Amino acid sequence: MRILSKRNSGAVLGYLAAAFVMIYLSYSLPRLLPGDFVTAMYGGADVALSAGQEAELRALYTEKISFGRYLLDLVSLDWGTSLAYRAPVSRLFLEALPWTFLLMGGAHIFSIFFGFVAGVEAAWRRGRFSEKFGVGAMTVLQGVPEIGSGAILLLVFALNLGWFPAGGAETVYADQTASAKSLDVLLHLALPFSTLVIAYFPGNFLLARASMVMILKQRFIQTARAKGLKAIRIRYVHAARNALIPIVTRFGLRFAFMVTGALVVETIYSYPGLGTLLFNAISMRDLPLIQAVVLISSLMVLAVNLVLDFVYTRLDPRVRNAS
Repeated sequence: MRILSKRNSGAVLGYLAAAFVMIYLSYSLPRLLPGDFVTAMYGGADVALSAGQEAELRALYTEKISFGRYLLDLVSLDWGTSLAYRAPVSRLFLEALPWTFLLMGGAHIFSIFFGFVAGVEAAWRRGRFSEKFGVGAMTVLQGVPEIGSGAILLLVFALNLGWFPAGGAETVYADQTASAKSLDVLLHLALPFSTLVIAYFPGNFLLARASMVMILKQRFIQTARAKGLKAIRIRYVHAARNALIPIVTRFGLRFAFMVTGALVVETIYSYPGLGTLLFNAISMRDLPLIQAVVLISSLMVLAVNLVLDFVYTRLDPRVRNAS
């Protein structure tokens, strides 16, 4: 049995070529940013730089590294030193990565699972008041931007009621037990998590419902009903499995663009993830940090899409037979 079909082998080669292009773009594009690091970081600072310090910073920022050297550093995980934070880029990236995975991963999984189940149930109850109300409510929520829902939640539940922290991921410099620290992290996570769920849940619900409605019209569903199978078996074993394919696509694309998707919400709540790190890097023209975040985000998109190609061959027999 072959490990990779001809179709999957071609996909792997195509994604490797795309990865090379992404690496080159991550090397060249940040250097085209307008302005310069020194002006962006110290232009409005109270402390003036000496001529020597300014010359040193400008020389560091404009240092030209060949693409071959960039590739070697990339393979060895040597991403340089952040110009703004004066710390290794790899350390900054790895410190921010778990927070983004916790926030975005948790929100994605929650929204996908419960949105899919709610969409399946709504399609099964098509025409009832609960289904019509759910579709109307989700349609309205889908039009609410993350910055709008985030600002409202922040204003109401953090600034006015004081139920949740207004920003950050944890209470710093606090001596807490493990359970107290976990609760503190969850309290800081609550508002950004809710903002993302409000943004992602409606789309998953509506997509699952629409897909399920089409599946329920198929003849094999009518055959399953004629055989007297239980409703829950028809709903989830026969119908929902086939309605899962577009949901998998949506999950993959959303998860692939995790960093850019987190940028708005993390900035609103000052959440120390990759989105905030990228925003600060761009604001201060921090070239090594921009390169690292942009490159990893781009490669993540390619990796997730490659995984989706393999998942499709398992979920959809038509794709498997075609390969």
